[in-house]
Amino acid sequence: MSQIKTPEKSLNELFHQYSKNVADKIEKLPPSGSYREYYRLFFGGNSIIGVYNEDRAENIAFLAFTKHFYENGLSVPNVLAENLDEHVYLLDDLGDTALLTYIQQLNYPREVKPEVINTYKQVLSELPRFQVIGGKNIDYSLSYPRHAFDQQSMMWDLNYFKYYFLKLAKVPFNEQLLENDFITLVDFLLTADCNYFLYRDFQSRNVMIKDNKPYFIDYQGGRKGALHYDVASILFEAKTSLPAHIREELLDHYILALNLYLPISKEKFMHHFYGYVYIRLMQAMGAYGFRGLYEKKEIFLQSIPLALNHLKWILANIYLPIQLPELTKVLEFLTNSDYIRQLAKNHLLLTVQINSFSYKRGVPVDDSSNGGGFVFDCRSVHNPGRYEQYKAFSGRDETVQQFFRNECEMTDFLEHVFALIDRSVEKYLERGFTSLMVNFGCTGGQHRSVYSAEMLNKHLTAKFLDQNVHIKLRHREIEMKSK
Repeated sequence: MSQIKTPEKSLNELFHQYSKNVADKIEKLPPSGSYREYYRLFFGGNSIIGVYNEDRAENIAFLAFTKHFYENGLSVPNVLAENLDEHVYLLDDLGDTALLTYIQQLNYPREVKPEVINTYKQVLSELPRFQVIGGKNIDYSLSYPRHAFDQQSMMWDLNYFKYYFLKLAKVPFNEQLLENDFITLVDFLLTADCNYFLYRDFQSRNVMIKDNKPYFIDYQGGRKGALHYDVASILFEAKTSLPAHIREELLDHYILALNLYLPISKEKFMHHFYGYVYIRLMQAMGAYGFRGLYEKKEIFLQSIPLALNHLKWILANIYLPIQLPELTKVLEFLTNSDYIRQLAKNHLLLTVQINSFSYKRGVPVDDSSNGGGFVFDCRSVHNPGRYEQYKAFSGRDETVQQFFRNECEMTDFLEHVFALIDRSVEKYLERGFTSLMVNFGCTGGQHRSVYSAEMLNKHLTAKFLDQNVHIKLRHREIEMKSK
């Protein structure tokens, strides 16, 4: 019987076909909001990105769009190799610094520094090139899952919002009246010129900053549509929460940049702009409902109160040239509902994932989308595994725990660890973060690392008993032995 080939094996084989070499190491990257799996392949001091995605149609769209954009001089990764039959392809490595990471490193949102504004302006200067230049001669028949952001696509998004946010959050509404308003909104949006490339997911996680220059990824959902949607996506993104006056400055900059490729007045552009802001926010909230309220993924729950803040500002400050009475009533209910804000907050526990592991099998992968945390090397501590009487036991057993209680090395080691972790947990709670990983590694993953993980679990459970902290404990090597 033939074995099922793993993504790592398929990527290694593709890399060998591409380079005639073998990768020194392949490392799985933390998961994103999609179901695609990303890997970094290292070789000779360099690296490239490998992608595994079982959705063939999505892969075809992404690869075709990437080649088209690259040939037109747009800032996208080069496609190095592909094997659609095994669902893998290789790309240039653009690093790990997304626009969201970059601006958070600059102490945002406490202060919107000039560097943040200038980087946004770089990004918004590039956007018209995708929309106008990239949109020429592109094969929209490959668009996934639909060739245009048309009536059908828009209604999918609005019903996504209705069923995965409003229903799950128990928001009252008249279904027929809301459907009437959806149709009115869609009819209005489609009076805009819809003959440009619509990136579809133009947000700060899909812009990479490398050598102080923006590069663009994840446009596989792109299709033909209006100019306004992508600008609305990035300026009204929940996670970044740009202040209104900054959004206005950046919107003016985008319109000036657009006029280099397509003459259009601000007045004409603004006629449809906030209608597209509405539909983008509703699509995003549908995703927050599905991924957060339904799938219980904390990173999406964090965005609900922030998206509600955007809606509240729009309702108070923006006049649409159409009447949407039932939708307006629903959105006002949402923005004034303490229950809905609390519904999201109640799910926002800080989860501390504590792992023990053996360095022989590598550091555990963080699957929280948070990008990892602490890794403590316990190999400097006296190892009971060197003595015959302890080899059959682990750090969970009393005989080994007594050994460590008698050892000042372990006591001193954990004292420093506890101080670091306590400070991080306190800060994470203060800032509303939801995930922290703490890894303890040793040679075999049985004695020192297991004991350290057990003691940290006990310490944090006692110290943060009455706070919003959930602790998960995993001893990877012990689990593997028991299977």
